[in-house]
Amino acid sequence: MSITISTINVWVHDQEIALDFWTDKIGFELRSDWTFPEMPGFRWLTVGPKDQPDIEIVLMPIPGAPVFTEEQHDLVEKAMSSGLIGAVFLVTDDVRRDYDTLSAKGVEFYEKPEERPYGIDCGFRDPSGNMVRLAQITMR
Repeated sequence: MSITISTINVWVHDQEIALDFWTDKIGFELRSDWTFPEMPGFRWLTVGPKDQPDIEIVLMPIPGAPVFTEEQHDLVEKAMSSGLIGAVFLVTDDVRRDYDTLSAKGVEFYEKPEERPYGIDCGFRDPSGNMVRLAQITMR
């Protein structure tokens, strides 16, 4: 058996804002942008790292009915905006360099690069409030 990761869902408030953030600021590439006539209002939008063509992040708005009730939608939105819906973990070979580059592009970090037992890492949030960690791993 050979099971691999293909796509990971990230809830977003606005797909256009999320697309601009992940492509223009983080440097990922647009992978797919599809709409379907039989599914009005649905847009399948994915981005991914240029050097990892097999991995995509789906930039998905929080659904309403019939997928989520209004209560479920509001609960996910509140948790997401608070940074409580998990995290995206990114790795780099030079976290301080990328911290400076991303900061210059307007990415707002809530935590500067700091030494950890496993390497150096820092944190920021995407425009929807999702937590993103950027790390330089030195322990393998």
